Amino acid sequence: MDDEAGVTRDRHYGYGEWIGKNYTVIDTGGYVTGSEDTFESAIREQVKEAIDEATVILFMVDSHTGLTGMDKDFANILREVKKPVFIVANKADNTEYSFQSAEFYELGMGEVYPVSSANGSGTGDLLDEVVKEFQTEDEGNPDEGVPRIAVVGRPNAGKSSFVNLLLGKERNIVTDIAGTTRDSINSRYKAFGKDFILTDTAGIRRKSRVKENIEFYSVMRAIQSIQDCDVCILMVDATRGFEAQDMSILSLANKYKKGVVIMMNKWDLVEKDHKTAVKIQKGLKEKLGPLGYIPVLFTSVLTKQRVLKTVEEAIQVFENRSKRIPTSELNEFMLKVIESYPPPATKGKHIKIKYVTQLPTKVPSIAFFCNLPQYIKEPYQRFLENRFREEYGFEGVPINMFFRQK
Repeated sequence: MDDEAGVTRDRHYGYGEWIGKNYTVIDTGGYVTGSEDTFESAIREQVKEAIDEATVILFMVDSHTGLTGMDKDFANILREVKKPVFIVANKADNTEYSFQSAEFYELGMGEVYPVSSANGSGTGDLLDEVVKEFQTEDEGNPDEGVPRIAVVGRPNAGKSSFVNLLLGKERNIVTDIAGTTRDSINSRYKAFGKDFILTDTAGIRRKSRVKENIEFYSVMRAIQSIQDCDVCILMVDATRGFEAQDMSILSLANKYKKGVVIMMNKWDLVEKDHKTAVKIQKGLKEKLGPLGYIPVLFTSVLTKQRVLKTVEEAIQVFENRSKRIPTSELNEFMLKVIESYPPPATKGKHIKIKYVTQLPTKVPSIAFFCNLPQYIKEPYQRFLENRFREEYGFEGVPINMFFRQK
């Protein structure tokens, strides 16, 4: 949300409840014609898609501006749609603007509802009438508990094209202009036995390169999407390679303990031989260091190469996050590892690890109970983590290692 016109481009879905009735809300960009905006026709298509999906249409007009020619033109479009239309005169922040909103009766489309989105006045009366149009009972938020996969990366890596390809429709506006996506767009994906929420995000650039307020908020929403998701698909432009900004985004996902899949997109544009992928993967593993457990796929959204494989990998990473190893099995394996390579003695004191268990947390967490936990250094912790991963997998998922006093 911003004071500048034309900020909203794609369709946004949210959920609400009023007097015991649940509903879905679709927010769209402004429907305009004849402007010089590159995105004008694409936004109109998004609005039409939303109208087709809707049960009820809220025709939002501006009490401050008053009735305009564009309002009249859009009213003519809505008259052809055989669905209930409510005229909502927004910005009616005081009595004067509430009275002025009466001019919208000129459209001849029934009752006009003066409201103020800023302070909420008038919205109750509007919702009282809107929910009367709902014939069936909705069961609340249908996305509750569904896996969330966020597609993140730098601008113009191909994130929106990837989401549109999976959904089989133009859910998100795509152009060659970097920064086309401004918001984080959630879509429910149900196909090939898979069911999850796919989030397309704005490209994340370095702070020094973010010039506009709108882009700043877009980046903030992309970061929020990383916090809200279960798994990140980090899309990298293969023609540019894995750069410092990709590492920054990856570090952010790791900070929030998210599962990650790296998707090297535009692989079809890279000059290569049969060894190129192996070389790049090896170099990438070295760059990733302790994050080398993250799977890397070489894909092309344009040619559809390994696109579904990427989805399958992301779902597997999600399942890895919730995988649990029985305590007896974990002790049998890890205590043998520790016996064959015990932690180095520190200050003449021998460290004895006596018991291992996986904690009941959302992110995989392993607790080691020992006599001197403060003397276990990071290299030995990494050794234990690597052996644990070799035995049990957990590809793409960060693991917390805790050492506690027994």
